[in-house]
Amino acid sequence: MPILAWHSIPSDCTTLERFREMKETGITHSFTSYPDADAMQRALDTAQAAGVKLIVSCPELEKEPEATVKRFMNHPATAGYFLRDEPNTESFAELGQWAKRIRATDDAHFCYLNLLPTYVSLEALKADSYRDYVHRFDQEVPLQLLSFDHYPVVGRMLRPDYYENLEIFSDEARLAGKPFWAFSLATAHDPYPIPDLAQMRLQMFSNLAYGAQGLQYFTYWTPGKNPNWNFHHGPIGLDGKRTDVYDKVTELNREIKALTGVFLGAKVLSVRHTGDTIPQGTTPLAELPASVKKLQTTGTGAVVSELQNGDNRFLVIVNRDFNDRMQLDIELDPSAKRILKDGSIVPASLYSSTLMVEPGDAVIYMLQ
Repeated sequence: MPILAWHSIPSDCTTLERFREMKETGITHSFTSYPDADAMQRALDTAQAAGVKLIVSCPELEKEPEATVKRFMNHPATAGYFLRDEPNTESFAELGQWAKRIRATDDAHFCYLNLLPTYVSLEALKADSYRDYVHRFDQEVPLQLLSFDHYPVVGRMLRPDYYENLEIFSDEARLAGKPFWAFSLATAHDPYPIPDLAQMRLQMFSNLAYGAQGLQYFTYWTPGKNPNWNFHHGPIGLDGKRTDVYDKVTELNREIKALTGVFLGAKVLSVRHTGDTIPQGTTPLAELPASVKKLQTTGTGAVVSELQNGDNRFLVIVNRDFNDRMQLDIELDPSAKRILKDGSIVPASLYSSTLMVEPGDAVIYMLQ
């Protein structure tokens, strides 16, 4: 599973030790904007030695795309090419032409940019609806994958449109026949709190339940002082030292890596929600999946996702509450298996039919 560090190791901190430190968290891909192509080259060489791939980003990529792509396309650490962050529709035509120039030179590596979330106004998106915004992007900017950000945890609450964003974006990606990548916030900034494990689990497991094929953290390295955002307490702090978030990201990535066989390459069969009140834009669980005899939750409710991966069918249940545990009452066919956090597979019958699911956490079953 690709796991991308956004705003990663700064150019002036390009050392093998720093890249190895990032690799130890389970991060596989890194994105930093470099001041020039020579700095980009040094970073690629260093990342290769550490076993990390980079998304190319330097001024020359826009000024001289063909020459810059030819310089980096055969580097083992090249993952793709960064275009721009969070464009509105007025930029799509220009971005489409840029992407076509890059892909005409190198179509083996992806072009990448990140789209805006649903809580941005339609006036700012320059679109008739959020779905229109995503659809027009796919039509006008020919990228190999789609990516968006949405930071749902504000204070102790979850944004009401978070799951609606996942519904729309995952559906548009499916209609386009393209994989999508999604985010968890890893760096506090107003109005977002210091991320804890439950918050990041909720975001990453929700992304995966909706079929995400790449995961991203914003950010890895805490950005410098910014009067608008007050960035602080990222995995690597302003002083260049690890924070407790570094360890939480490492723990979560270890879980995700162990569950790669469930999620990487999976196709979504259905996503439903339980709870007295379900999130806007989502569908209630009205009919149980095959092999499931009973599924009930207490509290806020759960995401209930049915995935197909090869010959295997999985049931993923995510606690939508990052503050409190959720009681899950579930009865399955005797053949059902449970996928533990270390990736091991055991008979589901070894566990009680009543389980307590930790805040933001997921329970996963393999069904016949």
